[in-house]
Amino acid sequence: MDKFSQDILRIQSEQIGRRVEIPNERKIAESKFREEFIQKLGLSEDKDVIRFSNHAISRLQKRNIDIGTAELDRINKAVEKASAKGAKESLVLIDDLALVVSIKNNTVVTAMDRQQMQEQVITNIDSAVIG
Repeated sequence: MDKFSQDILRIQSEQIGRRVEIPNERKIAESKFREEFIQKLGLSEDKDVIRFSNHAISRLQKRNIDIGTAELDRINKAVEKASAKGAKESLVLIDDLALVVSIKNNTVVTAMDRQQMQEQVITNIDSAVIG
């Protein structure tokens, strides 16, 4: 919906005394990115070993971090190693990529590249896997 149409809806809703829901363009863009990301990696929301939270996918998109199938395999192996050691929340380091992963949920919680790692403090983890 373009800006002009949004303004018309807003003005009309103010005139009749009720708000009309205007689609959030950012949420639509993030949703499309998520769909393309999951499709590109060949993931399925229910059956694959590792999943990506909405927050993680948003971070990957905003930070222009590209993950391919080779990186996905390495992430899965790192998660398996952490799980075997009884980890619950782990920092997974792969090349210039850092991921905070909930091992018990098999879910990447957030992601950052080398630039974002500078001077960061990562809390609420009980392990780190370098893969």
